[in-house]
Amino acid sequence: MAFAANGGMLVKNAKKWTFLTNHAMVLNCIARGPSATAWEISMAIGIQERSTRRIIADLVEAGYVSTQKEGRRNRYAIQEHLPLRHPNNSATEVGDLLRILNPKRHKRSSGRSKESG
Repeated sequence: MAFAANGGMLVKNAKKWTFLTNHAMVLNCIARGPSATAWEISMAIGIQERSTRRIIADLVEAGYVSTQKEGRRNRYAIQEHLPLRHPNNSATEVGDLLRILNPKRHKRSSGRSKESG
């Protein structure tokens, strides 16, 4: 479903794009549910599970996310202190982006880091 900037009216033939990359969307889903499976994340953001797994691997390889096994599932921890990757955004930390995307979650946690639960 696409919405125009002119008062939120539905535009049927508008190009579908978002302000966030799939990497940012996956990271945000992990922030909301650290125990979510790749399938659950892929369903939430509308991409293939295989793509989700590749993105998670990218995030782990770059050090933005770490994994810990919990039974048959992985539990993810986000390294919120790391800067965003693009040089134009490198003064902004991952945690800053997540706080913008999830303001209620961060108010409840009152400063706790992702790694401490």
